[in-house]
Amino acid sequence: MQMYIGGFAKNTLIDFPGTVACMVFTQGCNFHCPYCHNPELVAGPRKAAGDLLDPEGILEFLEKRKGLLDGVAITGGEPCLQKDLAEFCSAVKNMGYKVKLDSNGSFPRVLEQLFDRELIDYLAMDIKTDPDAYTLAAPASVRPRQIRQSIELVMERAPAYEFRTTCCRPFVSDEILDRIGKMISGASRYCLAKCSRNVKVLDSEFVKSDNHFFTDKEMTALKSVIEPYVKEVILR
Repeated sequence: MQMYIGGFAKNTLIDFPGTVACMVFTQGCNFHCPYCHNPELVAGPRKAAGDLLDPEGILEFLEKRKGLLDGVAITGGEPCLQKDLAEFCSAVKNMGYKVKLDSNGSFPRVLEQLFDRELIDYLAMDIKTDPDAYTLAAPASVRPRQIRQSIELVMERAPAYEFRTTCCRPFVSDEILDRIGKMISGASRYCLAKCSRNVKVLDSEFVKSDNHFFTDKEMTALKSVIEPYVKEVILR
């Protein structure tokens, strides 16, 4: 099975809502968000080959943990880059586990295939900024229409889902959040995460500027911008 896995956590109570889960961190990402909190997972599998974990070993672990865990959260990196993501999800589902997927939404066809096979129980999609400004976080090959297609797919087909945005400048402003709100109007859940500067990030220069970061008061103001559009807004 071709799944490049760069990390594994045996237990999490917070990453899969309402579910005791483990976490699988896939290796490789097609984005370059400067505030990324998992910079070691951004590099492709060739650069991280010595640190990769065996997916079969994780499946064996899950076999032994039946009855103790309820779900598996697959994050990254970007999981949709993995060739055998569907096969891995299928193997996990066949053991009786629920599956949560974290994605940046740049591969709508992959998401559609996962929904077609009913392999996802919960999907968390990051919305980095206004899709028309995604070059701040992604290569030019990522088109705004891909992000919009994924948003539509998630809202129409995910059994449960949340959208989420890491809040920092220049990715987020009142105007940008208002545009995002219109785009996801009617969504069930939207999480606004305060960007942290106290962790290792992809671009160490990014955290040196105070202007990139919002205060708690400013985060509350951002929340008020998005509240008219979605059913539930959470600050993290």
